[in-house]
Amino acid sequence: MKEEIKITSHIIVPKHEILTPDEIKHILDTYKISINQLPKITEDDVVVKEIGANVGDVVKITRDSHTAGIMHYYRLVVRDQQ
Repeated sequence: MKEEIKITSHIIVPKHEILTPDEIKHILDTYKISINQLPKITEDDVVVKEIGANVGDVVKITRDSHTAGIMHYYRLVVRDQQ
């Protein structure tokens, strides 16, 4: 039997979390952008699948940088356009 590997448990994978509608509104208002101006991440991304994100969700990625400290990145989940 194959052991299931949890990608999000790996040390090099940053924390990913799905934002609530209120959190999305706050981010869009803060940066004065529309949701379609966010960078994209496809629904086929391994981490997106693992956290259960769907097309239209916004994912917050938290990275710990030795030079910049804790940084947050936001990605809109989209369909793969292949």
